[in-house]
Amino acid sequence: MFIFIFLGIILLLLSFSVKNNPSPLTKFSPLFKIIGFLLLLVGVSSSMFQQINAGKVGVKSLYGNVEPGILESGLHIINPLLDVTEFDIQTQNYTMSAENNEGAQQGDDAIRVLSNDGLEVVIDLTVLYRVSPADAPRIFKQIGVDYTDKIVRPVTRTRIRDNAVYYDAVALYSTKRNEFQERIFKSIEADFKSRGLILEQLLIRNINLPASVKTTIESKINAEQDAQKMQFVLLKEKQEAERKRVEAQGIADYQRIISTGLTDKQLQYEQIKAQKEIATSANTKIIFMGKGGAPVILSDK
Repeated sequence: MFIFIFLGIILLLLSFSVKNNPSPLTKFSPLFKIIGFLLLLVGVSSSMFQQINAGKVGVKSLYGNVEPGILESGLHIINPLLDVTEFDIQTQNYTMSAENNEGAQQGDDAIRVLSNDGLEVVIDLTVLYRVSPADAPRIFKQIGVDYTDKIVRPVTRTRIRDNAVYYDAVALYSTKRNEFQERIFKSIEADFKSRGLILEQLLIRNINLPASVKTTIESKINAEQDAQKMQFVLLKEKQEAERKRVEAQGIADYQRIISTGLTDKQLQYEQIKAQKEIATSANTKIIFMGKGGAPVILSDK
């Protein structure tokens, strides 16, 4: 649009010049003037309209002076002399990873920190953040458009190193991981807020420990699992032993009750009942009948 204004001014000046200085181009002076006015009109008109895309806001500046207020998404009529810079207010992410081509920087960009016990811990991290629309003019004036490299990256790496020293390496890897993540989130959130950025989420993707520490942790975990397994086996054996003891006690009680509660006549009566059931059975071939202490055996053979 500014090119149209520039060309229009040039043609207007040229038309006045050839008019005042007779030459073969003098007869084209009116044409130059008309084209110049048209180009100037198109340039000024296009400069008055500014479109802001969805998910962005526009920051206005005039000759280096940043004006308050923003242009939200949509079509706006503005001063043609204003310069409008767009800021992305959608969620953005910045990843620092040890894997190549996985983070925002090429190569190994993971955060290396020293834990409370002096071990080096490597942390892969993703930061989810966005620009506060109302603070976009202040960011543009005080920081500029490259706030990712000036604020997001250095603040995040510094705060993680500052807070990692309060934890042992093993704690960072296991029991204190969530606590560590919440702690650095609050610390980074406060720094971002003071600079017009909103921290949405902080994702610890991976925590790598030295190989020797990993081996120690794995051995400890295996030992704990073996101990838990042995406790389960011992508990099962105790339950089985208790079951057998209860069963043996029940048998002994039964035998004691039988031996003290049965008489000779009762035993004889039970014997007769059993012989009767045998005699009425269809499969019976031999019948035992007793009278007194001398049983008689009868057979159908």
